[in-house]
Amino acid sequence: MLSATLVKPGVIEIRDVPLPEPSEGELLVEVKAALTCGTDLKAFIRGHTLIPMPGPFGHEFSGIIVDKGRGVSRFRIEDPVMAVHSAPCMKCAYCARGFFNLCENIMADKVLGAFSQYILLPANVVARNTFKKPEALSFKEAAFLEPLSCVVHGMEGAGVKKNDTVFIIGAGPIGLLHLMLAKSKGARVMITGLERERLKTAKKLGADHVFDPSDSVSSIREFTGGMGADHVFECTGQPAIWEASVDYVRRGGSVILFGGCRSGTKVTFSAERLHYDEITLKGTFHFTPDDVIKAYGLLKGRKIDVSRLISGTCRLKDIQDVFAKLVRGEGIKYVVVP
Repeated sequence: MLSATLVKPGVIEIRDVPLPEPSEGELLVEVKAALTCGTDLKAFIRGHTLIPMPGPFGHEFSGIIVDKGRGVSRFRIEDPVMAVHSAPCMKCAYCARGFFNLCENIMADKVLGAFSQYILLPANVVARNTFKKPEALSFKEAAFLEPLSCVVHGMEGAGVKKNDTVFIIGAGPIGLLHLMLAKSKGARVMITGLERERLKTAKKLGADHVFDPSDSVSSIREFTGGMGADHVFECTGQPAIWEASVDYVRRGGSVILFGGCRSGTKVTFSAERLHYDEITLKGTFHFTPDDVIKAYGLLKGRKIDVSRLISGTCRLKDIQDVFAKLVRGEGIKYVVVP
């Protein structure tokens, strides 16, 4: 089968690799749609600790079952499915306490290689985080299950509710998913970003206020009557923006650090601000099976129109060109159809 291999930063090769055979509990899925994402882009630009190189590339996908191992009873061959690329082991100390997204083995057992003709799903992913694709949902939309699950995890933990003011820093694909989810909850949403076209998209998606990052402090004060936002979601992964994020939240508010900084990065915050203004500062990582179920429900019920985030479609052979576009800031998410 043909599969994209991230050889080193900036270099993707299409290689002919052996077709895997499913063992007990596993599924072999023909990939019908795979999405580019911010983590993939970081790996393409500078490498990523969670994406080994050289190695299979891509992790957001949907497709059709073409083979299955012994013991799989929930699915049949030719079932269209949507899945995420990981699942908790249910055996480690963190799983025993219900911290499923922090499972000690969740990254070690993750599935990479969505930019391929076929992908093999391990038994734990099949058992917990794989679903039949609704007929009304396209394969392109179904491939959003993984990124939406991550966004659900962070926003559910923050407790965003109707009429809350939410400020999203970064209008990339993850920032725009945050916007759509917050609007579905009835929140009033502000968003900022460097790319004007993405801010135009944010406005079309329902953002109440969009502005250039240089206007953040004055715009937020005006929008919130001087208080600051109830919730700030940092979606850039830039250390300086992590540090500035606490300047935009009200007393007693929460700052959710979604965007991951480069490994080894250190940041500082005002201890006075965190302590006396009782700011909740929280990192967020990955998702739990409950988050995946919620994301599946949002997609199935069409509570969020993720199709509006798709900038184009390409074949596997053109994937290098697509990532070059993303490096230049062109588009939001692209669909790779192997």
